[in-house]
Amino acid sequence: MIDFEEANKTVVERMMSARPILKRIETAIDVIPGMRDNLLLHAGPPITWEKASGPLRGAIVGALILEGKAADWDSAVELVTSGQIDLEPCHEHATVGPMAGVTSASMKVYVVENVTHGNIAYSNMNEGYGKVLRYGAYSEEVLEKLHWLNGSFSDLVNQALDSLGGLDIRAMLSESLHMGDEGHNRNKAGSILYAAKLAPAIALANGTDEEKSKVIAFLGENALSFLNPVMAGCKAMADAGHGVEGSTIMTVMARNGTELGIKVSGLGNQWFTGPVGQPDGLYFPGFTLDDANGDIGDSTITETAGIGAFAMATAPAIVTFISGTPELALNTTMEMYEITTTEHTAFTIPALGFRGTPTGVDIRKVVELGIRPQINTGIAHKDPGVGQVGAGLVLPPMNVFEDALSAYAEKYFS
Repeated sequence: MIDFEEANKTVVERMMSARPILKRIETAIDVIPGMRDNLLLHAGPPITWEKASGPLRGAIVGALILEGKAADWDSAVELVTSGQIDLEPCHEHATVGPMAGVTSASMKVYVVENVTHGNIAYSNMNEGYGKVLRYGAYSEEVLEKLHWLNGSFSDLVNQALDSLGGLDIRAMLSESLHMGDEGHNRNKAGSILYAAKLAPAIALANGTDEEKSKVIAFLGENALSFLNPVMAGCKAMADAGHGVEGSTIMTVMARNGTELGIKVSGLGNQWFTGPVGQPDGLYFPGFTLDDANGDIGDSTITETAGIGAFAMATAPAIVTFISGTPELALNTTMEMYEITTTEHTAFTIPALGFRGTPTGVDIRKVVELGIRPQINTGIAHKDPGVGQVGAGLVLPPMNVFEDALSAYAEKYFS
C-alpha cells in the first residue's frame, strides 16, 4: 500500500533542502542534456509550429536568425515546418526560460547545481525589459543585444562567478524576499543583490574597463537580472522532488502561450495539459486586453517551488505592476496555504511573523477545494515582434489537476 502522505513529505523535504548554487555560464549545446544543433527548446508543454502563439513563433524565428540558420521570417518558417528544426520543452532538458523560453544551441546558459542532491538546472540570459526575444521580438536591435549577452557579458559574469566560487541562489532569494521581492514578477531587490555580489569580481576580471562598466551597469539597471538564475534554482529544487512514487505533489507548471501543462512527482514525465488563461492586469500605455496573448512561460517554476504569487505577502508593492491591492497580495498567499503541503523552511514572510511560504501544491487539495494555484506574470503581445504589453494575474485550467488526479487513481488504485 502506497503511503502518499509520507511520499509527499519526502518530496517537499527534498525541495526545501535543495541548495542551488549558480556555478558558471556555459554554451547550451555543451551542457544541456540532449541539446543538439537542430533543436530549439521552448517554454511550456510540447507544441508544434502550427499551434504556437505569436510570441513563441517570433522567438523561434529570432533564435534561428541568431544561429545563422535563417535570414528572415520565411526561411525560418520553412526550416521548422519542413522538419529540419525540432521543438522540445525546456523542462524535458532540465532547463527553464521565461516567457517564450526559447533556447538555442549556441546560447549561453546559467549552470545551477543543487549541491544537496546533485541535480543540475539551466536557464538562458535575461535581456531586460522592452522588445526582447522572450516576448517574440526579433529585430536587429534584439539580435544585437543577444550577441552581446552571449558574448562579452557572459564571459565577464562567468569570470566573476569563477572567482567567487559560485553564488548561493537559495540564500540570496531568501534575503530578497525580506526586501520586498516575491521572486517571479518582482526581483528588484534580488537583482540589486546579484549585481552587488558580481560587480567587484567583474571589475577585477579580464576585459576592457568600458566593457566591464557596461556589464555592471546592465546588471544594476535590469530589475530582472536575477530572474533567470532564480528560475534555474527553482527548477533544481523542484526536480529534486520529482519521481517519488505515490506523491501527489506538482513538480512542473509551465505555459507555451497556447497550453499550460503540469507534471506530478508520482506520475513520471507525463504532461497534463489544458488551455492557458488570459491574464487580468495592467497594460502599458497604448495597449489593451485586445493586444494580449494568453499566458506564457516557464517562470511558474517559481510558484511550483513556493515563491512567486505564493509569496505575494512579502511583496505588496507588486500590485502597482500587476494590478490589485496590498490586501490582495496578502490574501493570495493565505489562500495558497490551503492547497499546499508545508511551509518553506528557507523562504519566510516577515509580515506573517516569518511564517514559511506555502510550498508543495497537492493536486488532491486543488481538486477537492476548487482552489487553483495563483500565477502572477508578464503579458506578451499576441503578435510576434512587438514584445511585452503589461503584467497581471492568471489561473491555470482546472482540468489539468482533475486529469492528473484521475491518472493517479488509475495508476495507484485500479
